[in-house]
Amino acid sequence: MIGPAVTGFATGFSLILAIGAQNAFVLRQGLARQHVFWLCLLCATSDAILITAGVLGFSAIVEAAPLLPQIMAWGGAAFLFVYGAMRLWAAYLGHYDLHIAGTSAGLWATLGTAAAFTWLNPHVYLDTLGLIGAISTQYDMNSARYAFGIGAVISSFVFFFGLGYGARLLAPIMQSARAWRILDVIIGLVMWALAVKLLTP
Repeated sequence: MIGPAVTGFATGFSLILAIGAQNAFVLRQGLARQHVFWLCLLCATSDAILITAGVLGFSAIVEAAPLLPQIMAWGGAAFLFVYGAMRLWAAYLGHYDLHIAGTSAGLWATLGTAAAFTWLNPHVYLDTLGLIGAISTQYDMNSARYAFGIGAVISSFVFFFGLGYGARLLAPIMQSARAWRILDVIIGLVMWALAVKLLTP
């Protein structure tokens, strides 16, 4: 069972490794050192739910609702555009005293934003329900497929907790408003680029 588990881990890790909206948000919160544990737990658990659904064969749900991907793409793009605008506006204002002091939005607001990044992103369904689900079909519905799914789930926990707590290594260079402004500009532009990508056929 080690082989399928390693394959699942490598597959899951490679799919979430690219910097996206969710990862950028986790990185930002990790730098601020606010609500990191609960944020990482939410992101990893959400992935675990979707990966489990994909491995168990529920990817047919997406095929049964052909309009669902388009609807989610528009909703996700709208959310990314608004959040990107918020980050660019924050960079313009340059009010980062609270961030430097280690203060950010409340727990529920942070988790709500993370949930939106996760569940409004059509690509997360493609990666988990689609790709991981499809790759898992090379194994029979037995312990090998379950091991593959467990490996993929573990990769999400390793990635998000590694990103959230690993961001603290960058904390020493994030002690100025200029550094936070640069980060917000980058995040804002990434959000807009992702929004455009979602709407591009």
